[in-house]
Amino acid sequence: MKDTGTLGAGPGGNTARTNGAPDEVETIRLWDPLLRLYHWLLAIAVVGAWGLGKFGPNVMTLHFWFGYAVLGLLAFRLVWGFVGPQHARFGNFLYGPVSIGKYVVHMVRREPSYWRGHNPLGGLFVFILLGLLAVHAGLGLIADPEDYINAGPLAREVSMATSRTALAWHATLGWAVLGLVILHVAAILFYRKWKREDLVRPMITGRKTVRKAG
Repeated sequence: MKDTGTLGAGPGGNTARTNGAPDEVETIRLWDPLLRLYHWLLAIAVVGAWGLGKFGPNVMTLHFWFGYAVLGLLAFRLVWGFVGPQHARFGNFLYGPVSIGKYVVHMVRREPSYWRGHNPLGGLFVFILLGLLAVHAGLGLIADPEDYINAGPLAREVSMATSRTALAWHATLGWAVLGLVILHVAAILFYRKWKREDLVRPMITGRKTVRKAG
């Protein structure tokens, strides 16, 4: 876990402040193709599952399939977090409270951060989102609304009380997932409008302008 007393604790000597002079930044290939594909597929699967769960047909077969897709993508991310390229690995954006706090203090500056990979706050968000999605989708596997149609595939493996509790929590956490999605979009807009930093294009092209290493 990265947790240092200086703001430049990130890989390659990141800092949250730079004037963006040409000799201080460079454009590099940062996000690998599989990570980018995973990112967009997860976005589609999460939005699709949520929408079908709240507004879809009474028979929730499609909702289940989108949920399975979320679980499959999370499984990939778990593996890629250990064996993928440098910036995809969990250890690359696992920061301690000191680094996160220092980044938060300075993030309001109206200038790009040029961070290599996920910044400390973004890294924390990734862990929270992945954990919430795993719990939410996992609960869906054992949820049973007792309608004989929409029971999760593993509902029979647990008691009725457990499956009903899972159903209630699955519904509640669905709103938490929506909240994180909205927060994610708000952060993208904040970086684009306030810090003049585009976070979307790098996740499409893989290339990002970052502060030069060391």
